[in-house]
Amino acid sequence: MSKVAIIMGSTSDLPVMQEAVDILKGFDIEVEVDIVSAHRTPDKLFDYGKNAHKRGITVIIAGAGGAAHLPGMIASLSPLPVIGVPVKSSNSIDGWDSILSILQMPGGVPVATVALNGAKNAGILAAQIIGSSDKCVLDKIVAYKEGLKMKVEEGAAKVRSGQ
Repeated sequence: MSKVAIIMGSTSDLPVMQEAVDILKGFDIEVEVDIVSAHRTPDKLFDYGKNAHKRGITVIIAGAGGAAHLPGMIASLSPLPVIGVPVKSSNSIDGWDSILSILQMPGGVPVATVALNGAKNAGILAAQIIGSSDKCVLDKIVAYKEGLKMKVEEGAAKVRSGQ
């Protein structure tokens, strides 16, 4: 069974990152959550990045605010796909510092980057990556997307009928 690691730089990121936890659990994907600070726990970061794949992790979602080095550093150390979530933090410049720190990675060290505070989409993307080789997860993604479509169609029907 696939497992997704969700890591963040500090506990202040948890309210945003919880959306990734929730959506993945909704797809019945096992989740490991931890705090790994690129700046305050560099030894832990190095160990985590180098060994996550050995513990059965399939995808890493890394959320960080401010300078946001965590996703890129994890990507530099791990052979796994990394999804970066820029977090608008108290010391952030409207989130742009986080977005650009995660988005502007050098060639050879990719980080898939979602929107500011976009942890839910990070969770969905992780599930889609897993679903590319796991039919059970793929079927859940298909059902989820069908549910999104139905919500839009129900809303459109209400608008058309004047409700």
